[in-house]
Amino acid sequence: MSSSSNAIPHSHDANGHGHAHSEESLKRIVNRLSRIEGHVRGIKTMVHEGRPCTDVLVQVAAVRGALDRVARLILDEHLSECISRAVTEGNIETELTELKAALDRFFD
Repeated sequence: MSSSSNAIPHSHDANGHGHAHSEESLKRIVNRLSRIEGHVRGIKTMVHEGRPCTDVLVQVAAVRGALDRVARLILDEHLSECISRAVTEGNIETELTELKAALDRFFD
């Protein structure tokens, strides 16, 4: 868990463990997701307008890349904050098992 007083707790996993991330980190991720959301709306408009499929596919690829970058930010945050916390709390095996399961779903 981040030791920062600006840490914001959010959600709990199936075991009831909460975790916190810095306000700056959450803001960065949410801002990126908001831009992606707007980009997806733009793609929807392109489809409604009958824009060429190739143009739409280029924009879909851009959104996919942006989502991959957000996933990377979240993974980096998880490794630096959540895994470190698990080591300190002595539950690293559980945390690694959960991370592996999440990565399996992510890459599936």
